[in-house]
Amino acid sequence: MSSMSRARVARRIAAGAAYGGGGIGLVGAAAVGVLLAEVRMAKRVVGNGNSPHPPSAEGLYGRAYGSRYGRPFGPFAPHYGTNGPSEDPPIRLVMLGDSTAAGQGVHRARQTPGALLASGLAAVAEHPVELRNVALPGAQSDDLDRQVALVLEDPARVPDVCVIMIGANDVTRRMPPTRSVRHLSAAVRRLRTAGAEVVVGTCPDLGTIEPVQQPLRWLARRASRQLAAAQTIGVVEQGGRTVSLGDLLGPEFAANPRELFGPDNYHPSAEGYATAAMAILPTVCAALNLWPAEEERPDVSRREGFLPVARAAAEAASEAGTEVTAAMPTGPRGPWALLKRRRRRRVPATDPAPTTATAPGAQ
Repeated sequence: MSSMSRARVARRIAAGAAYGGGGIGLVGAAAVGVLLAEVRMAKRVVGNGNSPHPPSAEGLYGRAYGSRYGRPFGPFAPHYGTNGPSEDPPIRLVMLGDSTAAGQGVHRARQTPGALLASGLAAVAEHPVELRNVALPGAQSDDLDRQVALVLEDPARVPDVCVIMIGANDVTRRMPPTRSVRHLSAAVRRLRTAGAEVVVGTCPDLGTIEPVQQPLRWLARRASRQLAAAQTIGVVEQGGRTVSLGDLLGPEFAANPRELFGPDNYHPSAEGYATAAMAILPTVCAALNLWPAEEERPDVSRREGFLPVARAAAEAASEAGTEVTAAMPTGPRGPWALLKRRRRRRVPATDPAPTTATAPGAQ
């Protein structure tokens, strides 16, 4: 399928989500019988959600930075106040989504994507980061309403940035893509209205799951990428940013699937999550104005630039690790977006410190 064709499909799905459209299918109806048969076969060798419960990674990261700075830090000073450490709370990072956001498949807190992002963000900002995770293993996009309600239940503790990873279960459980995108767009809108920045890791490429055979592999890849592109349109139009997870963010995944998958052959391993975090971290930092200004300009040598949002979404879905963010509000073919292929940054892996009354900014 050409980039323009993918863009048209993504736009149709996103439009259906926005205007209450019904079930625009991700794959043709004639393929459903074959797909279901292949799914039953795949379930015999792919993990069925029985992995150990993901480790809790909630807590404070970069606590040492709180003792170094007894003043507001960098771009957060206007928000955090000017009266010393008690009004200089940690950056609040919240993870939402499914088992991937929760970190299912690994055994240590420091191996989860939330911990990796919090550690990396603390190192870049040189400021403590408080991590909360409300993601639910097995969740579909319709669970985001509940998760967002949890995040926003205390108006005094609105997150600075939220990272959402969702979509795989929508594909495997055949949720209509218009419905999936509608729920995700509503979640992003509520979080942005509350004042949080939002970064969404779009639907991963399910065609990379090693035990899955053809034709399910091809159908899964097509469905995943179509949903990822439609998610991108919905998120960007609500003021969020997306990073395409694709084949778990790197050509090394196709070459080393056993290394980047966990023991259940379905969820990522520690190395897989680290690869994903390396791609998402630069976008999280950019959303918080922590990235150098020169990095925000499109780099032609990396094929970055301004495109109609549907085309940018289609290109991002085809190339893992690509960021899409809103740019000019209108253009000849509708809203435009900035397509970025940021350089990945290796992130430190640390365990959290508990958030206590003695932690910086904690009350």
